[in-house]
Amino acid sequence: MSRGARLTLAGLVLASGCGLTSGSPMTDDVRPGTIGTGEPLKGARLTVTSKEFTEQLVLGAIMGIAFQAAGADVLDRTGIQGSVGAREAVKRGSADAMYEYTGTAWITYLGNSHPIPDPEQQWRAVRDADLKNGLTWLPPARLNNTYALAMNQANFKKYGTTTLSDVAALAKKDPGAVTLCVESEFANRADGLPGMEKAYGMSVPAQNVTQMDTGIIYTQVAKGKCVYGEVFTTDGRIRSMNLAVMRDDKKFFPNYNAAPEINSKALEKWPAIAKVIEPVTKKLDNSVAQTLNAEVDVDGQDPHQVALDWMKKEGFVK
Repeated sequence: MSRGARLTLAGLVLASGCGLTSGSPMTDDVRPGTIGTGEPLKGARLTVTSKEFTEQLVLGAIMGIAFQAAGADVLDRTGIQGSVGAREAVKRGSADAMYEYTGTAWITYLGNSHPIPDPEQQWRAVRDADLKNGLTWLPPARLNNTYALAMNQANFKKYGTTTLSDVAALAKKDPGAVTLCVESEFANRADGLPGMEKAYGMSVPAQNVTQMDTGIIYTQVAKGKCVYGEVFTTDGRIRSMNLAVMRDDKKFFPNYNAAPEINSKALEKWPAIAKVIEPVTKKLDNSVAQTLNAEVDVDGQDPHQVALDWMKKEGFVK
């Protein structure tokens, strides 16, 4: 399950408490570029939200900037801790919109145990199921923040694996060659290492698996301390550390495509939301996400500024 699917006690408390009280107005000096022409959201007062990790902060800012360019007054309530808090805010109407992940909704919120392999079908299933919850899912991005295994370039040249099937074959041929650095959660989840091993007929000896915190995994893999490490496919450190990502050729891991999740009443009142955000969503893919995430996590830039610079660079706003 991706970062977007993790729940925290703080998020649950926030979701069940007295509601959101924090937030500040977005005051970006932006005008319509390729989106927002005619300011179809003029007069709207919209609240955007997000979870607390880097990618979500950037996506929340992107959405808010788009709405501003279309004429809306936007309240920024991004950075809610945990998955439940942000979703519940949109569901209750104390926020109007956010970017959420299809796999998170399908498995964590809607209680399904088996993901749908096709990303479009997964999105449609989530969209249809969530309508009864007062939530409307707009078309998804190609951005898919899911699990993967990655290795450094020296090991990539040495072993030449490009898919998880290749990793399984290597583990069978040379068991000592496949060493893994993973999070404890991934090591024990059915949709993590145990399930991956079962799906690919892979057998990695327990002594070859080291559990550690997420951030350490990237540095250990980059140094070659472990041949393969569990990574998230949109993490900026993949690019900054020049890691090679193994393709999930049997499509074992769930799809976590980002898509606008809108409070249905807000969308009914301001239907232009869909037209405004659609071109932006279409532009978001893993390469874009890795670049933007790296600007925050590696270069130390502010998430909102990163979002604003990208929106201007793409010509969405002026």
